[in-house]
Amino acid sequence: MARKQKSTTPTYGIEQIQVLEGLEPVHKRPGMYIGSTDQTGLHHLVTEIVNNSVDEVLADRGDRIDVTFHKDGSVTVADNGGGIPIEEIRRYKKSALEILMTKLHAGAKFGGGAYKVSGGLHGVGSSVVNALSESCKVEVKRKGKVYTQEYKRGEPTTEVKKTGTTPETGTTTTFKPDRKVFGDLQPDFNFFKNQFRQYCYLTSGLTIHLYDERSDDEATFYFEGGLKSFVRALNRHKKTVTAEPFYIHKERNGIDVEVSLQYNDGFSENVFCFANNILNTEGGTHLTGFRSALTRSLNDYAAKQSIIKDNHSKLTGDDVREGLAAIVSIKMDVQDLQFEGQTKAKLGNAEVRSIVDSAVRDALDTYLEENPSDARNILEKNILAFKARVAARAARETVIRKGALEGGTLPGKLADCQEKDPAKAELFIVEGPSAGGSAKQGRNRATQAILPLGGKILNTERHRLDKILKFEELKALIIALGMGIGEVLEPEKLRYHKVIVMTDADVDGQHIMTLLLTFFYRHLRQVIERGHLYIAMAPLFRIQKGKDVHYTYSDEEKDKLVKKLDSPTIQRFKGLGEMNPEQLWETTMNPETRILKKVEIEDAARADEVFTTLMGAEVPPRKRFIQTHAKQAEVDI
Repeated sequence: MARKQKSTTPTYGIEQIQVLEGLEPVHKRPGMYIGSTDQTGLHHLVTEIVNNSVDEVLADRGDRIDVTFHKDGSVTVADNGGGIPIEEIRRYKKSALEILMTKLHAGAKFGGGAYKVSGGLHGVGSSVVNALSESCKVEVKRKGKVYTQEYKRGEPTTEVKKTGTTPETGTTTTFKPDRKVFGDLQPDFNFFKNQFRQYCYLTSGLTIHLYDERSDDEATFYFEGGLKSFVRALNRHKKTVTAEPFYIHKERNGIDVEVSLQYNDGFSENVFCFANNILNTEGGTHLTGFRSALTRSLNDYAAKQSIIKDNHSKLTGDDVREGLAAIVSIKMDVQDLQFEGQTKAKLGNAEVRSIVDSAVRDALDTYLEENPSDARNILEKNILAFKARVAARAARETVIRKGALEGGTLPGKLADCQEKDPAKAELFIVEGPSAGGSAKQGRNRATQAILPLGGKILNTERHRLDKILKFEELKALIIALGMGIGEVLEPEKLRYHKVIVMTDADVDGQHIMTLLLTFFYRHLRQVIERGHLYIAMAPLFRIQKGKDVHYTYSDEEKDKLVKKLDSPTIQRFKGLGEMNPEQLWETTMNPETRILKKVEIEDAARADEVFTTLMGAEVPPRKRFIQTHAKQAEVDI
């Protein structure tokens, strides 16, 4: 039976169909092309242009890139590659340069030949940057001449014209991100300093110079050692098990495999994977192949040398990954590259697994045979990890027998909430019994659980899991979270999707917070990676004038408010325990008024280095760090 259309229902006909021409889709939905229109999206613009220049280096047509941040917000990226072709494409009767800068999905990365290895897959980089820039200018040095073309929000404002002669080759792109899209956002110099350092580790022979006109900061990166230099940097401030990193570089079936690794005396794994210079934060088939080769090769050598004499005992993947720093990099034809999802976080090419596995295993077998001293040092490290794992399992089983880790018995100090849906439940980890008492009284019992800690916890940077499980405060936290730890870690069983660290704003409180962040980063990183860890911002001052009450979170904020008010009453909170339950709820726990900071990992390599420096056993690096950053610290007397 036909459905009668109501008179108010909009009609659907050909007049409702829109065909977005040229770069209109980018203007309409910029987030679809660069992820977001916040600073991450802004950074994506710079990265797209720089990646095009890196592709020139991978194609052996250049070796240097200069990036400049200008005072007016514009960015210049210059390379000495082959230069973008400027000849006319007959089908469009326009220059190849104009087509590349104004048409989506146009580029040399589709047909093969020009860019066998490339980080880009979709041919949208330059045109998207152009579309989202209020002005853009490209200068091409090619075949002895200089050509330029200018654009406004993706549309050409000039023809491609010859502007000079030169023996050099290369492309220089200057663009000013559109303020209608990005507002007053500015590129972060330190973000790109870290990113470009990584690029130069991964691309042998590449030099990147970064200059910031706004602050006069600059940095130049070039690493002769490539991946070996990268691994040495990961192990900076750590004692290494071998003097030199292991390194292989092989090509098999058209896939370039490059791997470097070195063990340190720490307990954490620090492995980074790349495909065509793209960081794959979730690993993929190259990581699977690498891990398989490492475990099998070390087990085979240990059995052959009778280092492990019990035929029933074998090193597991966890054993051989403790204290491991490694870089796994593959490069392959861009047309064959496959990622799982749009973010390129995980490599999906099935054939890569076996190729990396065989290449690494062959090279590692040879390395262990030819370097028996290094091999024994590595195996001793692995066997210590094996013994600690067995001890940790025994410690876990002791706790499990009491019904704790399986959730049968929650810790007595935990004041749990009524809500059983993790998405609606919050856990406040509170410093000390005094603050814990106020938090328990002031909370919303329906959704907020409170776990008070008795003083400073164990520094987990310096201890294995078997020791951690014997520390009562951490054991209580692990049980409360409900997701297990180590071999029995099940992130999906986390009982609270907001885990909130709430400590005093003094030195002791900051130390406890650092100890907790170290624990989560080293042993329960999934809580951070899945966006469940937060830091509560407690106020420092309560300022009252008559019936009006204000809370401020810094001395500067307090001073500004005091100037506006006439002789107000000022109360300085030295700790959470000084607040009564109502004040704590109003300022720090009420979802409607509180301020939470979400803990995220922007640069895993940098985060690892900071945790090692601040919480590790080596004193000199920590002393240098404190001396360098002392002036940035807030002093509270």
